[in-house]
Amino acid sequence: MRTQEDLHDEDDDFDRPSKSQLKRESHVLQSLGEDLLTLPASRLEPLNLPEILLDALRMAKKITSHEGRRRQMQYIGKLMRRVDPEPIRQAVAAYKLGHAKDSLALHESEAWRERLLADDNALQSFIAEHAGIDVQQLRSLVRAARKDAANEPEKRSGRAFRELFQFIKTERLRVNPTAEGESAEDADEDEQA
Repeated sequence: MRTQEDLHDEDDDFDRPSKSQLKRESHVLQSLGEDLLTLPASRLEPLNLPEILLDALRMAKKITSHEGRRRQMQYIGKLMRRVDPEPIRQAVAAYKLGHAKDSLALHESEAWRERLLADDNALQSFIAEHAGIDVQQLRSLVRAARKDAANEPEKRSGRAFRELFQFIKTERLRVNPTAEGESAEDADEDEQA
């Protein structure tokens, strides 16, 4: 006759994960597959993913039906079980960080534009921070943007605002080339695809 102790010893033989744990892992891999869809082709190549997974990712980008996309994502999750997810997680995280840095750089450039239009002291601060800047062009752009802002809303062209923003953005990249990093190149590749 079996004792209670024998039953506990038999239970210890189950070293495999539970069905719930397997489902959780599968959902995590499926969401990682969804994150893979956001990566441009140039970021997928270094990951050395199996061709079948790359084909499934390409197909998922083309599917517009909700149910079809859901099934395709489940298939991608299944294929993801065969690959090491850690390099993929790192690639996705690096890509998202690059986009966050791009967004921050654009917001900072926009803030500089607002400061330059509002205050003459900001002009001196910007010139001091960006050695080698074309001061005459900057002053001309600020003057044109202020003049445009003084017009009635119907008569504003907005061109001076855009040109000033582009000038500020270019100068900030010239001084700090890592502000946008690789993700700007990836964005260009996405537009071409």
